[in-house]
Amino acid sequence: MLEELFRQDAYLKEADARVTAVEERGVRLDRSIFYPTGGGQPGDTGALRWDGGEAKVIDTIKADGNNVLHILASEAPRPALGTAVHAVLDWDRRYRHMRMHTALHVMSAVIKGNVTGGQVGADKSRLDFNLEGEVPTKEWVTEEINKLLAADHTVAAQWITDEELATRPELVKTMSVRPPMGAGRVRLLSIEDVDLQACGGTHVAHTAEIGRVECIKIENKGKMNRRFIIALP
Repeated sequence: MLEELFRQDAYLKEADARVTAVEERGVRLDRSIFYPTGGGQPGDTGALRWDGGEAKVIDTIKADGNNVLHILASEAPRPALGTAVHAVLDWDRRYRHMRMHTALHVMSAVIKGNVTGGQVGADKSRLDFNLEGEVPTKEWVTEEINKLLAADHTVAAQWITDEELATRPELVKTMSVRPPMGAGRVRLLSIEDVDLQACGGTHVAHTAEIGRVECIKIENKGKMNRRFIIALP
């Protein structure tokens, strides 16, 4: 079983690990700080270093079972099975994803509608909503989000059983992405006094870390569907 260090502590920038499998595209490790693509959040990048070698991690994806495949640059050397490696995260990119992902959760609390999709990016991110009635302006969305961010609400993970989640459908906001179930429990992301929903992504610990964001565009994606795009400076 992979030890998911990225879920235990999203602020880990480096960690030691051991190679458990070598594949054409990359390697698997016994423990990882790299978040794999999922839930609208891109996979992490960085590097693996070992005695006599180094390889760039250009992407991280989910593999079969509870595992993660670290995609290595095609020209990079591959560490042998069992090699002890030191993993180093592209922290600047990851931290922007953390700030953005948490900001999207805040936006989902500000805009009242069913979330139909979303995507986290380092510079721009989006959420799509089915909205009935008047669509809020990007200026209003910007100010309402930033009021909550500046109030410095605590952000923390909680856990709920599969059975409890089944009785509380309001905890699953995104219609297009269902939380992983079957392991007996599901991870929730709590923004104190603001939002609570199922999420397995990486997040900041306090909303004030995000800084100011701006809703830069609202796109019409159908009769009721609207796409709200936010950006970090």
